[in-house]
Amino acid sequence: MTFALTAAALCFATPVVADLNSGAYLAARQAGIQGDYTAAASYFRSALLADPGNLPLMEQTITAFVGTGQMESAVGVTRPFHAAGGDSQISNIAMMAVAARSGNWDAIFDMLEAGYEVGPLIDGLAQGWAYVGKGEMERALMSFDEVIDTPGLRTFGQQHKALALTMNGDLSAANEIYELAPNVGVPPTRASVIAHLQILCQLGKFDKALGIVTRAFGPANDPEIAALRNAIEAGETPPLDRAVTTPAHGIAYAFKGLSDILQGEANESYLLLYAQAARYIAPQDADAQIATARLMNALGQHNEAAQTFAQVATSDTAFHTAEIGRAEALRLAGRFEKSIEVLSQLTRSHPDIPQSFAALGDIHRQQENYADARTAYDAALSGYPESAQIRWWLLYSRGMVNERLDEWPASEADFRAALELNPDNPSVLNYLGYSMVDRGLTEHYDEALVMIETAVAARPDSGAIVDSLAWVYYKLGRYQDAIGPMERAAELEPNDPIISDHLGDVYWMVGRETEARFQWRRALSFEPEEAEATRIRRKLNIGLDAVYAEDGETPAAAVEVANDDI
Repeated sequence: MTFALTAAALCFATPVVADLNSGAYLAARQAGIQGDYTAAASYFRSALLADPGNLPLMEQTITAFVGTGQMESAVGVTRPFHAAGGDSQISNIAMMAVAARSGNWDAIFDMLEAGYEVGPLIDGLAQGWAYVGKGEMERALMSFDEVIDTPGLRTFGQQHKALALTMNGDLSAANEIYELAPNVGVPPTRASVIAHLQILCQLGKFDKALGIVTRAFGPANDPEIAALRNAIEAGETPPLDRAVTTPAHGIAYAFKGLSDILQGEANESYLLLYAQAARYIAPQDADAQIATARLMNALGQHNEAAQTFAQVATSDTAFHTAEIGRAEALRLAGRFEKSIEVLSQLTRSHPDIPQSFAALGDIHRQQENYADARTAYDAALSGYPESAQIRWWLLYSRGMVNERLDEWPASEADFRAALELNPDNPSVLNYLGYSMVDRGLTEHYDEALVMIETAVAARPDSGAIVDSLAWVYYKLGRYQDAIGPMERAAELEPNDPIISDHLGDVYWMVGRETEARFQWRRALSFEPEEAEATRIRRKLNIGLDAVYAEDGETPAAAVEVANDDI
């Protein structure tokens, strides 16, 4: 699939004539490189009106239009672009998308015959679906077989052949493909497994379907899987709603599939072009909408992502997935109240989906709404089965919330329960160990030290965890031992006010007062929370010893215990 990487590198690389090399043009070009096609399209449209014969500018305008899903506008530029001798993979994407959506199958054959190609996978699959559209099923299957025989494309050809056979009503032949070994048949993705299960039910093979759904999804209880499992157990025949319903939908499925398989090979701005093509061809397809929105999120286009997630119909089985994605996009956009509103509504409309409560708990915790977060985590934990892997994370999250609510027994119980499910997890070990030390629970200092040493061994480059180790040494009165890890933590997290503050404290206790004051001033420059800032200012004014004396504390709460143990 290296053709995609080459095209991605060329998307916005071609220079435009010098008189267009303005600040606005450069900004638009940079926006295009970063995948912000909305910003790029606005300028390129205006620039093209001023210089309609500029081939590089035409190509960049086409790219921007495809990136925003404006395929008709892209094709409007593609015609003069081709007439002037231009050719690009992205302009061909736009042509194929418009032809597929309108069902103009001859246009697809004409563009491929003229050499306007997208790539071997899309071209081969589009040709097969165009034959399906013309009612020439035998030629369609031959086209899919050609894709199957192309090195590296076998599984994609098999998948689309099975989808075409399903749409044509030949479920037995489709089932034969799904039952092939994955390396020669259809790879077991969520969508392909569900499509196979629906076919098995249509064929009355419920026992086989039950075995597959159990192996593939376990106790998963999202609406789509739960409904499918219930239908299988009841011997009911679910609709073929995971099947491709039209030839255009098949081509959209091909574009989305290519976007999926290039994850990690091409940048998101290029993958978005394929996803937008799929979304344009099949606007009612939830998978295409969700895939496009996720790429927008990855590119930092959070408001656009939220709008795209919102396009999924409430009646669609993927609606809850889209709404969780929309809430996350809104959170990333800084629209926290709106994100909470979306998740709260989802918990009311889908109370049987614990994932909604988990996501709601996370954002409440991040916004320091700790009581609301605990309520949400309670609901999530009650919804997941005891065997669910996510339970350790929920217990850990609720433990953090309980600690913030100053309900330490409940917090400790949650952390220890999380460790039972995920032993030696460094995040849990660090939080529990640090909390026990920071709370002055001297009877647990030895255990806390072991926990944090284990966490540091697992994540030696985590500034927060290395800081915890140093702080345990500090609390034990082992100030010289604390210097090394505390300095290392400050290197790993140079802009963290808490770590700089801690480093100042360590320096003070070993007599390095000038360096201590420097670190405290540095901590203030990072704008810590007001309570922490007030304490740091007191240390700068009167010294750490005096602050401890005024507060009735000792520098190391466990120094006597520690000295007895050393």
